[in-house]
Amino acid sequence: MTIALVPSPTAPDRLARAGLAQAERLAALVVDALVAEAVLTPKPGLVDRRGPGAHADIELDTLIASAGALRSCFVQMAQAGEGRAASQELREELARIGRAGEEAMYAVTGGANTHRGAIWALGLLVAAAAGAGGSVEVDAICDRAGAIARHRDRFAPGDDTHGARACRIWRVSGARGEAAAGFPHARLAFDVLRRRRAAGAGEDEARLDALVAVIARLDDTCLLHRGGRRALRVARLGARAVIAAGGMREPAGRAALMALDRRLLALNASPGGAADMLAAALFLDSLGREG
Repeated sequence: MTIALVPSPTAPDRLARAGLAQAERLAALVVDALVAEAVLTPKPGLVDRRGPGAHADIELDTLIASAGALRSCFVQMAQAGEGRAASQELREELARIGRAGEEAMYAVTGGANTHRGAIWALGLLVAAAAGAGGSVEVDAICDRAGAIARHRDRFAPGDDTHGARACRIWRVSGARGEAAAGFPHARLAFDVLRRRRAAGAGEDEARLDALVAVIARLDDTCLLHRGGRRALRVARLGARAVIAAGGMREPAGRAALMALDRRLLALNASPGGAADMLAAALFLDSLGREG
């Protein structure tokens, strides 16, 4: 009997397979983070298990389907970042992949913008994590993501999104400024999440406290687009009231969160930018919690 020998993979083949495995692992963590943010309840003004919040065109099932549809996009972004320094070429490749991801998102949501901001933020972070050589050091990953974001995309289409218009009207830096600065509000959410856990908070309590900490500080263009400075002020003051009342472990803190929810719903406004930063923090957190 003749036994056919299967040649062992060459070194480049092995490296390619290892890179794909890492990219798939990182993309799975991103999707998990997006789903975890979506199902977290109660979130002020946002889609959660209770209903659509201030979003007439999005339900929880839509958010979850959107996150799943983006897995391939994040795999490709992680592969693009593997072993590469921050550069204009990498920035433009990530943008190209991200635009294709937006099309996949719109295909499953019927045209609703569920995760456009998350594709930008988490795409940069997953590429940065893939290029970090196995490091899970949050500051290093965020710094690398910021270095990528500061490069210009020469092929970017004209930007007339809600967020871009809010940046021009209200003179804030928006998602691009957040990324270029190395995601300071994602780092804030990560720090609050870890501190609240260490203080004995339950997981949902810690995640809600992290979200509230971001709402209290972020110039959220989702709020500005929907309700202008008034909505941003209501959100910030309401979030600060939650913090002052001791956060989600305290009855007064929970009551303050629900009061904020009612005010944002009355304004038809939601802190979508803060939700993206929470998802980013959950992804960063998961890098050090695997296994």
